[in-house]
Order: sequence, then structure tokens, then C-alpha cells
Amino acid sequence: MIDEVSGNLIVMPEFESFEEVMETTAAFEWVYQFHDSKFTESKMLEKMSRYLNESFKIRNFKSLYKDYLVEMKGIRGSTANYSNFDNQPLELFTGEWEADDNSIRRSTAEETIVACCHPIMPVERLINIDTGLEKLKIAFSKGKRWREIIVEKRIVANASKIIDLADYGISVTSENAKYLVKYLSETENFNYELIPAKNSFSRMGYINDEGFIPYVDNLVFDGDLNYKTIFNSIKSFGNFDKWLDEARSVRRYNTVAKITIAAAFASPLIKICNAQVFFTHLWSGGSGTGKTVALMVAASVWADPNLGTYIQTFNSTQVGQERLAAFLNQLPLMIDELQLNNSKNGFNVYQLSEGVGRSRGNKYGGIDATPTWSNAILTTGETPLISACAGAGAYNRVIDIECKSTEKVIEDGQHTTAVIKNNYGFAGKEFVKRLYEGEAVTQSVRDYFSIVYKELCSNDTTEKQAMAAALIVTADKFATDWIFKDGNYLDVSEISKFLASKSEVSLGERSYKYMCDWVSINANRFINANCSYNDKESGDIYGILDDKRAYVIASAFRKAAEEAGYNSSALLSYLKEHNLIETRGRNMTRGKRIRGTLTECVSMLLPSEDDEDEIEDLDF
Repeated sequence: MIDEVSGNLIVMPEFESFEEVMETTAAFEWVYQFHDSKFTESKMLEKMSRYLNESFKIRNFKSLYKDYLVEMKGIRGSTANYSNFDNQPLELFTGEWEADDNSIRRSTAEETIVACCHPIMPVERLINIDTGLEKLKIAFSKGKRWREIIVEKRIVANASKIIDLADYGISVTSENAKYLVKYLSETENFNYELIPAKNSFSRMGYINDEGFIPYVDNLVFDGDLNYKTIFNSIKSFGNFDKWLDEARSVRRYNTVAKITIAAAFASPLIKICNAQVFFTHLWSGGSGTGKTVALMVAASVWADPNLGTYIQTFNSTQVGQERLAAFLNQLPLMIDELQLNNSKNGFNVYQLSEGVGRSRGNKYGGIDATPTWSNAILTTGETPLISACAGAGAYNRVIDIECKSTEKVIEDGQHTTAVIKNNYGFAGKEFVKRLYEGEAVTQSVRDYFSIVYKELCSNDTTEKQAMAAALIVTADKFATDWIFKDGNYLDVSEISKFLASKSEVSLGERSYKYMCDWVSINANRFINANCSYNDKESGDIYGILDDKRAYVIASAFRKAAEEAGYNSSALLSYLKEHNLIETRGRNMTRGKRIRGTLTECVSMLLPSEDDEDEIEDLDF
């Protein structure tokens, strides 16, 4: 290095041992020779400090040099302070603050102000590559053990908010909060170039120009600490070949297992294929079918399959499920045991299938970023995920698979569980590595998806059901080519039998069939139009029946529909559109005399044995 003032070559001395540095003043004397030029002295002090830190783990050279200056010049009360904590991660310039193991303090003629009674310092700045928000990693020591937390900058910049750090063990109260804020702020600003800055992330999935998280090196997780367990579970563990052999065996044994595993691979394809979030739900009325083990095998594609790590349960709130989906983002969301759902109204499929959460205010007076996600959702339970009165949109978004007790999904659940619990996380990493090799690969995935989608749409199913199934078939195709390499592809015909037909999806048709069943069940409450009127008839009457129609009293019709969970107005609109009721003008009803009284009735056509739906003109 050349001295910019004198033009002479500057050579820094080298030392053989820690003892040589600490038992002599050579290192201090070498820096002190530049004392006449504060700029050069500061540069040489930094250079020597880094050299001694890297070579001999001496992290407090700057504070020792300050003491050396005091001794050399007698300048007591110098404000050139440096952190002097035992085993400190960095040595930072602290300005007027004296920072050692006893406390962090600033003395004046009147008093000594204590910012914190234990070591604490900023050690890293984190810039989120997805949002651009900056956070601060803070290291602190209590009981000689250093710990680290990552906090938002707005927390450490506000005296009323920094008190929240007391929950993590930092000694901060309303009394010292403003001084701790000032100390951390000044120390960060003094050492802006020295404190390392790193890119960070708070969600999983693909980020442009970076790659697929969490499989990107040199990035730091700065997300919600509540998801730390899930994040730590997304890793490779054990032996890939052992997992591969077991996964191949599971896929060969049962089609449902093959679909479930393929659904786990399908999650990152949703965004690539511009598709929508979908559910794959395994259910059975009894236990022992292997549905939970199948879900664990699917989880082992990406992460630790032990329940409670990556796989969650339905025992959570709507907000919690939204935030978890947003955190996983493009990785599959897996939820076990539908019966644990706490909602009185059942599980709301729409809540997660839209891929967008609610806009919510926060305690700081602003609005949190609206969470979004595009992942496959795999669930299990003892009942179907959706009820008979669920909307068509809910039916569309769920591939509901019944696991019958006569046919196990997993041949030997105990053996499979033992293998995948000790070998997991390889396949997903390899899959996204191949998936994002280049635009040619992603385009080939889109092209194959489009072909399968068109083939499925030609069958008696809806476009959304076809979309979900096409994603699964496409994922299976490329997972077979890239991972399993056994030629055991999932055929379109294998998954088609689990897709809902158009009539099953239609809420209007389901509700019409329900009302026809309701009329049959309550036939004794209807007057037979072909019989003469009997004055002695008593009890509630719902209407009149003839060979082709049910004239249901309007109030009874609406009550029956609403009690079953159907919207009566929507149902009547569907019936009118499909010529299944006769109406009068804009009304949805017609007049009919019941026991001599003209009554507004829903004139509903009943299905005939030969399925003829013709409506005859009736004279009321």
C-alpha cells in the first residue's frame, strides 16, 4: 500500500502468535506512526484490526488501541470508544457510548446514562430480495452466551416499539428504551460500511434473478419466527436412493398414492402454467387405509414428513392458514385431519383456493402487504372436504378421492413411514433444478400441460377440474422422466375417474335433485291432485302433487332449501333458467288452490322415469 501523502510504501508487520501481539506493543506502535494523519491512521487501524481478527481472533484491537492512545497522550475522557464485549462478533465504533460486558453507558458531568445492562450490537443488515424491506440482525449476550434475532428497522427506531424486544430476553424497559434506540442507531450509522449487508427472503418459491427458495446459497431467512420449524424442515436428509426405491414401490402399488405424490410435484407448476390453486383431498370413513402415510410420502418430496414439522393440521385459524400458504408460496401446503377444523360452518375452500388473502391493518396504523400464493394443497380427513350444498366453485377446486377400506393406499404403512422419516427432501430440490434450467424446459412443461388439459376437457368434467388434473398428470410425467425414471406414468384415464362431472359440480342441479328428494320424503304432506278433496284431512300441508309436478307452497319451498344450506333465490333462478318451474310474469311462483285457498306455489317439474323434461301447459 502507498502512503498518499508521502508516497512511501506502507508494509504492515506480521506476527507469529497471539502472545506476540498481546505481550508487545508492536501492533499499536505501527498504527500510531500514522497519528499525524487522522485519515491514514483510521485506515491503518482498520487494516490491522481485520488482520488480527482473522489471524488470531482478536476482536477488540480498536478499543485496546484507544487505551494505548490514552496512555501515550494522556487524553482522558476520549470519546473514541469501541465495543469491548467478550467473544463479540464484531468490533464496532460506538462514539460516546462505552460498551463492555458491564453495560452500555454514556457519562456526562451530571449523570451516567445506561442504554442496556448487557452486551448488544447490530451485526448484519438484511435486504429482502422480494420486498426490498431492510431488517437488522441484532446480537446480544446474557449469561456469556451470544444470541441473535432479526427485527424490522421500524422496531429498533422507535422507543415505544423497541420494548417488544423484551420478549426475546433483551433488557429494555420504558426507562432505557430511548437510549437503547439511540445507541443502536448511532452504532449502525458509525459502522455502516463495516456491518455486512446480505440479501434475505421471507417466503418460499421462485424469485426472478435469484432462483427457487430455499435452494439458493448466500441468502438469509428473515421471515416470521413462527415458520422457523417449517423452514428448517425443508432440507435433504438421509439417502436419496433409499427414498427413491420406496417412492417407486409406493407409486407402483396404488394409483391414489401415485396421484398424491404427483400433486406434491405439481405445486411449482401452477405459476409456470398460469393455473389456479387446487386441492387434492384423501378421505375415508375409517382408519387404516394409509391416507396419512400417503400424505407423508408426498411431503417427503420436499421436507421432513414427520407430522407437525412440514405437515400441519386443520386445528388453526383462517388467518394462520392464509399466512402459511403465503409463506410456502409455491411449495405444497399439506394439512392433515379435516375433523380438527374448528369452524362451525366447515372448512372454507374458497379461503385458500383464490390464492389471495385479505388486506389487513396492523398495530402500527398501516396495512400489511396482501398475502398471495400459488400452491397445490393436499389434505386428508374422515369426510369429504366439501359438503353437498357447497358452491360450484368449491367443487371445481377440489379433487376429492375416497380411500376405501377394501383397498389400502399404502401396502405397508409402518415400513414406508420408517423409510421416509429417515430419507427425504432430495426429489423436490432436483425437480425445481431441472424445471428452471431454461426457458425451453418451462415451455415444454406448458406445452404438455396444454395437451393434457384439452384432452381432459373433452370428457364430462369442468375446465377447472381438468386444469387441476392436467397439472398433476404433467407433474407426474416430468417427475417420472427426471426423478423416478421407471416409465410408470400416470395415465389420464387413471385420474379421470376421480374428477367430478359437470352435473356434480353444478350447484343448481344438486339443489334441484335435493328438492325432488325432499318432495318424495314428504309425499304424505302433499295432497294428491288425482284424489278428491277430503274435509277431514289435517296436519301441515306443503302443497299438491300430480303425475309430473309438485306445487310446493312458496314459504315451505324456501324454508326447505335454506335449511339444507341452499340459497332459495339462486335455486329458483336456476330452475327458471332451465325450464324446471312455471312462473307468472317476473314472479317465481304460480297460483294454485289448496283446500279452497288460492296459494302462491313453486310449480316444479319432477323427473320422469324416461327423463323427459317437457313442461305441459297447465290451466290454474
